Amino acid sequence: MQNFHESTTSSSTGHINFRILADIPRFHARQSPDHTALIFAGRQTTYRQLDHYASQVANGLISHGSDIQKRVAWLDQNSDYFFETLFGCAKANLVMCPVNWRLAEAEVKTIIDDAETDILFVGPSFFDLIESIRDDLPGITKIVAITGDHPEWESYEGWRNRQSSEDPDLSIAGQDIAIQLYTSGTTGLPKGVMISNQALLASNVDDREDIGWNIWSTDDVSLLIMPCFHIAGLRWGLMGLIPGSTTVILADFDPAAALDCIQKYGVSKIFLAPVAIRFILQLPQSRQTDYSSIKHIVYGASAIPLDLLKQAMAVFQCGFVQLYGLTETTAQTTYLPPEDHESLHQERLKSAGKALPYIEVRIENKEGDILPPGEVGEICIKTPSIMSGYWKMPGETDKAIRQGWMHTGDAGHMDEDGYVYISDRINDMIVSGGENIYPIEVENAIFSHPAVADVAVIGIPDDLWGEAVKAIVILNDGAPATTDDIIAFAKQQIASYKAPKTVDFVEQLPRNAAGKVLKKDLRAPYWKGHDRLVN
Repeated sequence: MQNFHESTTSSSTGHINFRILADIPRFHARQSPDHTALIFAGRQTTYRQLDHYASQVANGLISHGSDIQKRVAWLDQNSDYFFETLFGCAKANLVMCPVNWRLAEAEVKTIIDDAETDILFVGPSFFDLIESIRDDLPGITKIVAITGDHPEWESYEGWRNRQSSEDPDLSIAGQDIAIQLYTSGTTGLPKGVMISNQALLASNVDDREDIGWNIWSTDDVSLLIMPCFHIAGLRWGLMGLIPGSTTVILADFDPAAALDCIQKYGVSKIFLAPVAIRFILQLPQSRQTDYSSIKHIVYGASAIPLDLLKQAMAVFQCGFVQLYGLTETTAQTTYLPPEDHESLHQERLKSAGKALPYIEVRIENKEGDILPPGEVGEICIKTPSIMSGYWKMPGETDKAIRQGWMHTGDAGHMDEDGYVYISDRINDMIVSGGENIYPIEVENAIFSHPAVADVAVIGIPDDLWGEAVKAIVILNDGAPATTDDIIAFAKQQIASYKAPKTVDFVEQLPRNAAGKVLKKDLRAPYWKGHDRLVN
C-alpha cells in the first residue's frame, strides 16, 4: 500500500506528504519501528506499537458495527490512548469527536447527541458525569472505560487487546472527514467543525528555509500540554508524529510537570498558550531549569502581552514563533517568525505575523471589497486546510465560507509588508485563557435566573487570562440577587470557565434605535488605554 508521497527517508525528515491520517503510523512503523512515538505517564509507545494498536482499535470499531464516517466520541484528558484511537478511527474511516471535558453536563450531552455517535470512550474522571446523563443518551450503545475499573463498561485495554491487529486497509478519500471539533456558536448552540484528512494534512511540516523553525527531525522531542479537544492541542500532537519525532504527553497543563519533562526528555519543541507561559514563569524553579534542548516555543490561541513575551524570551533563551488560526482553518494560518521576535520591533511584535506560504490573507469591508494596507476590516483567509463545513449547519457554513474564503469574525488590518494586526472581534467573542466564549451562551444561562430582567456579557482585560467574562445585569423590580448568586447559577448550566468572573448591576443597558445592546459602549471604559480591543 502506498497512499503517501515519500520525498525523503532520512533521519532528518525533510518533507513527507501523507494523503490520509492513517498513513502516518503505517509509514513510520516501516521506516523506524522501534523509535519512540509517544511517552505518557512513564509508558512509552514505539511507532510499531502505535500502528499495531491503531489497527486493533479500527477493527474493534468496525466489529461494533460503526458505519463509515460515523462519529466516535472521546471524553478524557490527553493520553497516548487518544492518539491510538485517533489513528484507529482514521483506519476505520470514522470521525474522531473529542468532547471538551471542561463543559457542564448539559453541554456534554448536547454535543454527544448532536454528533449522533453510538460509541463513547470515557475516562475515570468523567464516569460520574456520564452516569448522571446516561439515561438521556439513548443513541449510545457502547461505552468504553479508557482507564480504571467500571462495573458496566469494558476497559479500553481489554477491548483493544481482543481485536485483530491486521490493518483493515480500507479505501479512504482525502476529502473524507477525519475529526469533528466543537466550537461555541454565535447562536448559543455548539457547532461541529468538520475537518477532512486532506485539510488536516495540508498544513504539513515544511522544509522551506524561510520557515525553518517548522523543520522537524526524528531526533526532535515535542511536549504536548494543551488539550486535544482544541485544534491547537490536537494539531500540535500531530506535528510531532507526522515527521516521526517523539511526543511527550501531559494529561493536562501542569507547569511544574512541564519543567520536569523539558529536563528529563530533552524537549526541543513546545506549543503553549500565553496563560501557560505565565504560569510556568511564576514558578521559582523556572529560573533554575535547563532549557538548552529547546529550539522553539510556539505560542498562540490568544494574544500575548509584550511584557510577558519579553520576560519569556529572556528566561527560555530560544526561538519564539507566534501562530494565528481558527478551528475552521485547522489552526495555523499566519506566523510571526523568530527573527521578528529577536528584532524586538515593538510594532511588529503586536502583530499576528504574515501568511504561511500556502495561505492567502486579505482584509474585507462589509461589502466584500478588499481593503488596502492600514484600513481595518474583517480578516479573511483562503487555505487548503479550510474546514469542510459545520456539521448539519449548511446555513452557518455558507455565512462563514464565501467563495472559498473563511471569514474569521476578527477585525484587523494588514501593513505594507503583509503583517496582520488584530484589533477587535466582529462577533463579540471572548477569548479567556485560550478558550473561546460567546457572550450569548453566558447570557442565555444568566437570563433564566428568576431575578434577572436583562443581561449583557462582555470581555474585559485580565492580566492572567487575557480576557475575563463580565456580566452586566438588570434585576427585576424588588428581586434580590448578588454577584455570587448570578455566578453560581451560571455555573450550574455552563462550563465554569464560561461563567462571569464579575457582575455589575445597572438600571439600563445602552441600546441603538433597533434595540440592540451597544456592547462597544459597555466595553469602552474597561479597554481605555489599550491599543487594541482584544488581549
